[in-house]
Amino acid sequence: MGYIEELRKVVGTRPLILVGAVAIILNEKDEVLLQQRRFPMGTWGLPGGLMELAESTEETARREVVEETGLQLGELHLLNVYSGADQYIKAENGDEFYVVTTAYFTNEFHGEMIADPSESIHLTFYPFDSLPQAMVGSHRNILNEYQERFIKKDDI
Repeated sequence: MGYIEELRKVVGTRPLILVGAVAIILNEKDEVLLQQRRFPMGTWGLPGGLMELAESTEETARREVVEETGLQLGELHLLNVYSGADQYIKAENGDEFYVVTTAYFTNEFHGEMIADPSESIHLTFYPFDSLPQAMVGSHRNILNEYQERFIKKDDI
């Protein structure tokens, strides 16, 4: 049982502050790897998840990417840290939390891409100009920031 599950046994559904990390993984065509998630069902997002005890955010991103995609990441670059009132989430089970998300990006990865069926329906690389409509809102915002900072409008 993970840290969050143990904590929830003590505090129930009360709001918590949770720390997580996501990774923007880019292939040689500058397409971004997205995960079609089981929760919320069918929604697309970046690989990532919540921190376990004693992890750094970089370690969290690396662990979650391996768990969800089977890929090992090379050098990670910090995009931004997202926090505040607009990062409030109420899960389908009633759990409430404010998430502090560290977003990284990389084009260095290796391994066989395999979706974890307990968390993922599908994994695929998308061009930035044709991202799926059904996306985790905060992940769309992260990708928008990445595009604004690193991709010229003429490139997409």
